[in-house]
Amino acid sequence: MKSHKIALGSDHSGYELKEKIKQYLEESGHNVFDCGTFSTDAVDYPAIALKVANLISEKKYEKGIIIDGAGIGSAMAANKVDGVRAALCYDVSTARNSREHNDANVLTLGAGLIGFALAKQIVDIWLSTDCTVDRHLRRVKMIEDIEKKQLDITTQFKENAASLGDNELIEISQADLEKIAQKIATMFSENNTIASSFQSANCDNATCIDCGQCADKTPETVQKFIDLGISRLSNAPGGVGAPKEFSKYIDHTLLKPEATQAQVETLCQEAVEFGFASVCINPAYVSLARELTKNSSVDVCTVVGFPLGANLPEIKAMETRRAIREGAKEIDMVINIGALKSGNYDLVLRDIRAVVEACVDGSAICKVIIEAALLTDDEKIKACELSKQARAHYVKTSTGFAKGGATAHDVALMSKVVSGTSMGVKAAGGIRTYEDAQEMIEAGATRLGASAGVKIVQQAGLITES
Repeated sequence: MKSHKIALGSDHSGYELKEKIKQYLEESGHNVFDCGTFSTDAVDYPAIALKVANLISEKKYEKGIIIDGAGIGSAMAANKVDGVRAALCYDVSTARNSREHNDANVLTLGAGLIGFALAKQIVDIWLSTDCTVDRHLRRVKMIEDIEKKQLDITTQFKENAASLGDNELIEISQADLEKIAQKIATMFSENNTIASSFQSANCDNATCIDCGQCADKTPETVQKFIDLGISRLSNAPGGVGAPKEFSKYIDHTLLKPEATQAQVETLCQEAVEFGFASVCINPAYVSLARELTKNSSVDVCTVVGFPLGANLPEIKAMETRRAIREGAKEIDMVINIGALKSGNYDLVLRDIRAVVEACVDGSAICKVIIEAALLTDDEKIKACELSKQARAHYVKTSTGFAKGGATAHDVALMSKVVSGTSMGVKAAGGIRTYEDAQEMIEAGATRLGASAGVKIVQQAGLITES
């Protein structure tokens, strides 16, 4: 990457990230001028944005970077200055697009939305991408004409029509080609018939979270899960005495809305005592769970946007970062189901990516719950494709709060979409018998969620401690 002259600034909320970005840029060989602020004392972001924007407008520096809490206000302020095209970027795609399509000369970042690892990636992409395609350059010129109050919209429409003759080829960027290739691949993908789903049944286990969908009627299932390659099982609270060999496969889970602190404390104590893989609890109890499981091998898992998935992406990202800061190592996020069913795929992708990037920054695992019971097959496929595009670690069938759980049909469909990647598929809900579990695994599940109580595992007597 060639070196650049960069004007850098932040308000107090962006100060710490600015200092890290400044050091990174200087170590990368760039000439950086720091416009402030120089401490965490409160300052007004428009003043800092104006300092940076003026240096760009006067062509004293090639590019500017401004950091505040969300990045929005600084972009608005900077764009009031002649010659400035400021873009708020929250991932590498928006960074690339802002340069390739819009020739942005000022980048704004939200310190409350992204961490240093993602910020570095955004800055690298933003600095290394150029606007070279004729149609993009023409549109940037239109932006400049708007600023000068010289854009004639009527004339512009006529010029566009004349320039796009029937036989004239339009130059296509690499990004556009990739999008076209992806569309073609989707159109010609196989439409195989997947195994039909199994029938649901009732259960009277009072500790179940998934509406009684559990394996306690056939405790021998647990051992066979492991023999078939399962890496993790869910477990409802209350059981005792799990053999050590089973413990590493169990997520000890309590996500009921009425769960009390005392119940969560008991859950964590059981998890530590029996060496479970993790405790999965609601976000309000993450810090408590971390404290109660410290100095043990038990990880803390929590949920984001749970169980409806209708929160804004920015809120889910902040919720994720807060949970990770408080000790969460795994995040199960629920997609925006309504946006998916409305065909608003850009929002769904941004929604998932915001959480994935927060997880990557915090070295956590991201599992995307698509709530398959509420989706058509086409919608399930699209949800998995978007999860794959966002680089999630897992796709997961359900929250356990909708009208149905996992089916082999869903798992097979999801597994097919993510095949060829490192992504896993977690089936949750509706697993009662060995035959059900085997069907799920053969369909492609790499993790199962089942309310197989520790007490039931003990009753099975399948494994004895050595």
